Amino acid sequence: MTASPFDHPYLSGLLGDEEISAFFSAEADIRAMLSFEAALAQAQADHGVVSKEAAVRIAEICGTFQPDVLALRHAVATDGVVIPELVRQLRKAISGEAAEKIHFGATSQDVIDTSLMLRLKAACAILSDRLSQLLGSFYGLGHDWGGNPLMGHTRMQAAIPITVADRLAAWSSPFAHYRDRLQKTSFPVQFGGAAGTLQKLGDKAGAVRATLAGNLGLSDRPQWQSQRTTIADIAHLLSLISGSLGKFGQDIALLAQSGTEITLLGGGSSSAMPHKQNPVAAEALVSLARFNAVQLSGIHQSMVHEQERSGAAWTLEWMILPQMVIACGASLRLAGELAGKIATLGSAIK
Repeated sequence: MTASPFDHPYLSGLLGDEEISAFFSAEADIRAMLSFEAALAQAQADHGVVSKEAAVRIAEICGTFQPDVLALRHAVATDGVVIPELVRQLRKAISGEAAEKIHFGATSQDVIDTSLMLRLKAACAILSDRLSQLLGSFYGLGHDWGGNPLMGHTRMQAAIPITVADRLAAWSSPFAHYRDRLQKTSFPVQFGGAAGTLQKLGDKAGAVRATLAGNLGLSDRPQWQSQRTTIADIAHLLSLISGSLGKFGQDIALLAQSGTEITLLGGGSSSAMPHKQNPVAAEALVSLARFNAVQLSGIHQSMVHEQERSGAAWTLEWMILPQMVIACGASLRLAGELAGKIATLGSAIK
């Protein structure tokens, strides 16, 4: 059982998104953290910080390592982060001289933040693809029904006649922009060491970080461990996407309420009124939009990092950001399904 609707045994059927949720599983996080450790050792070997033999051994173990997750859980209760115990287990598995070279010059936040960037990059690529698919669906609706009239409404009152094409333009206009912003989003490596200065690497720090970023397919950026605009910008974009999808859902629900300008296939059933076809997906889009709007304020709270690192603000991000990504993914999934269930739109042209 879980308190989250995104992985709840049955609420997740509506609000969940298995494809996006997979990026926030413990397994995905561990694999990304291990990728960081292997890539770091390789970058350091390239610049003579550690031996090539050590880097090969570290990469070999990281490629197949299966940690004791229960031990990780117990350690987090004390340490607040997973990395000290994960590195302890890795050193035991690596053994020999190479064991002392893993995680050299790095700190827990480097590993955890970089893991997040790797997974966010993959998740955002899926969100971008879904935006393209939704735009294609809107284009198809315009092709089929764009010339049909609709009654325009302002302030919830009938205004003047418009066309389906006019309403579709309002729905779709933000989404190409959002897709472009997702595709241009920079996902930076985090590598700053104990206090952001990479003091253990001396004059090789910048070169090692750049190589590490390249090894992982991330952008190179000086440490951002206490400046969280990267996280806030991504969260803001997620909220914008789900917010615009909420507008689409709200309009569909209102069209369904009038019952004369839209035909939806496969609406939700009622236990008391068998004749009803409830616009469930449309309603969920509104709920998810409002959910992400609320969560965004929490992300802005988490920007207040005291001094060189904050445990409290950082933990708040862990609690909020994954749910925002999943909510955005669920919104795009539902919007695509909803657009595909529109059988007719607008009044027939006389």
